[in-house]
Amino acid sequence: MKNRLLGLHDFCLIAFLLPLFLQGLEISNPGQVVYREARTSVVVEHEATLECGTTLPDVYIWSFTKPGTDTIRAVVYNFGKGPKLQQLAQDLGDLDVITNSSSLFTKKLLVAAEGLYTCQALYDTAEGARLYYYYVHLRVLVPVYKPYVLLSSSSAVEGSSFWMRCGLENGTEPISYIWEQESRSGLVTTLAESNSSLINIIWVTRNHTSWYRCLARNEVNQQRSDRIWLDVLYGPDLPQVDVTAYSVTERGYSALERGNVSLTCQASSNPPSQYAWLYNNIEIYTGAQLTITNILRVQAGYYTCLAQNTYINSRSRKTITLTVYYPPADVPSCSVFQANNYTDLALFCSWVGGYPPATLKWSLSVNGDNQMGITNFTQIQPGPDTANNSVFTCYGSHVALNITQSCSTRTWLPQGEPQCSANSSQNNEYLMLSCSWVGGFPRALLWWASSSGDVQGAFEESSNILVLRSSSTYSGKAFVCHAKHPLTKESKTCVLKLETPVLITENSVVSVFEGNDVQLTCSLSKTYPPATEIIWYNKLRQSVGDTSKKYILQRASAWTNLTVRETDSLVDSGYYWCSATNAVGRTDMPILLLVMRYPMPPNVTISKIIYSSRQRTDVNMEWMIRTDSVLTGFFIERQRLPGPEGKRDIVPVWQKVAVDLEPSTRSYQINNLDPNVTYAFRITAMNRRTAGNPSEIRSPGEN
Repeated sequence: MKNRLLGLHDFCLIAFLLPLFLQGLEISNPGQVVYREARTSVVVEHEATLECGTTLPDVYIWSFTKPGTDTIRAVVYNFGKGPKLQQLAQDLGDLDVITNSSSLFTKKLLVAAEGLYTCQALYDTAEGARLYYYYVHLRVLVPVYKPYVLLSSSSAVEGSSFWMRCGLENGTEPISYIWEQESRSGLVTTLAESNSSLINIIWVTRNHTSWYRCLARNEVNQQRSDRIWLDVLYGPDLPQVDVTAYSVTERGYSALERGNVSLTCQASSNPPSQYAWLYNNIEIYTGAQLTITNILRVQAGYYTCLAQNTYINSRSRKTITLTVYYPPADVPSCSVFQANNYTDLALFCSWVGGYPPATLKWSLSVNGDNQMGITNFTQIQPGPDTANNSVFTCYGSHVALNITQSCSTRTWLPQGEPQCSANSSQNNEYLMLSCSWVGGFPRALLWWASSSGDVQGAFEESSNILVLRSSSTYSGKAFVCHAKHPLTKESKTCVLKLETPVLITENSVVSVFEGNDVQLTCSLSKTYPPATEIIWYNKLRQSVGDTSKKYILQRASAWTNLTVRETDSLVDSGYYWCSATNAVGRTDMPILLLVMRYPMPPNVTISKIIYSSRQRTDVNMEWMIRTDSVLTGFFIERQRLPGPEGKRDIVPVWQKVAVDLEPSTRSYQINNLDPNVTYAFRITAMNRRTAGNPSEIRSPGEN
């Protein structure tokens, strides 16, 4: 034991005193030293008792070794005369020895009291002196004080790193730390738990925006810090655009023209986003909600919501397509056309304009196979199965209209049968065959064919004119016009047989007395094509139009009369020709004109001639004829006879006093004669322009 004590550094007092107290003691087996080791933990400023055996030793010494050093310093000793406290006892927390024991006690343990306490106790026993070593490891436990939270910055940006430290002034280790996260609603969750006061968040998210506090815990106690708010800056996220008064399409959103559209933009962000609206990349509005009242079709396009977080200088955007629906103008238009080579009907319905295109549907068809189309829609309807005057209705609908629009069309056959005619050009250079079957809906298809069935010319609707160069080879040939309409199963036909003109006259031989006018007649009985005109030629084969004073022409569409004026037997007698020409030939018809001279009129005899007045100014004259023949009239002549003094060798002149007397007249009174003159009278019969022989000459009063 002596050696053990001497081996303790700085324990000079013990080394000096212990041999003195051991004189007279006999240690039977000094190598039998008993060692006892204990460990105790006491909270600072609390009571602490350090035991040194269960009984009071004869001699004991308490020493103290500070942790981390080898220095042993005496605290108290008792060599049989009572405990002696050293100055160190005050520094360790006012240590004192419990009465009648060797145990140390303190009411207010200091932190500095932590260390190794060694009590060397010597007991004088019947077996001899026994030495005990009591080692007491004293831990002074310091409770944790209220911690506080330190942040790497007052706010964190989402996606960055961040740390928080739980600050603690005192506390005996080991200390464990628990980080608690409290939401706005008051829900508390444990974020982390470790023995480190520092927590690192490598990737900050907005979910870290909360109240935080740390809890520090050791074996003595635990304390929570005040909560601190962590504001995580983030965003803006991809905006969410909400559109009201719309419908969703494959391309975006749609609205009805003249309606109101509201576009609301929301983008999660801290601090809250600032919003701007762009239309076709041009800024038009600032704010989260864009309202368009009475929207027009020109306002369709791309609308972009631009969200901006100016605090962290970040932005996001979202673009939507807004389509404005508007109906077509007016109402649908209907029509019907031929289809499949005029065997079927094509029902055509059109309602152009508007967006999206209007939907069109025809009413029930014969086969019941109804279809739907858009904008311009055609449905095939079987032709021969469709009744004449059938009405079809097309119904049009559009998303921008609450009501259905409609139009109707009707199909009907042309009236009657196809009509054919033949004509020629003015100079008969070309032959024109016309065929028509007008009316109907749709119009009929017409085409010409020869009698052998070969198609001639083109196919036309309603009317078809086949133009051929004039040729006599067509005379007697037939051409057939075919007419086809979708409502008829078979085509209809009309036939034209081409002929040269056929001329007729009332009399092929005409006789007339000389001096009279005579009329020659000529007419067309039939002709395909019609003749351009009828031309008269005189017996010299001259066109009568060259001598208009001699001839009078009367014309109509199918006849021409030629009047020969004041006929002369030598000049006008002979053959006259009536000529007609069409595109397939010419016909000349001769008419013989016989101009006859009138016979000599009969002789006239004056049966009576007398003065009928006393003044001898009036003469009454009567006559008679010897034979009954055709007369045209009479004329009376007078002659002044010379008086007694007159010259007998001068022949008096005959003067007409009456002309154009009717053929039935047999008397006539001559007035206003000179009573001083002697007159002679005679009368002559007229037969047209032929004058007979004058009657005998007679004077009044001669019976």
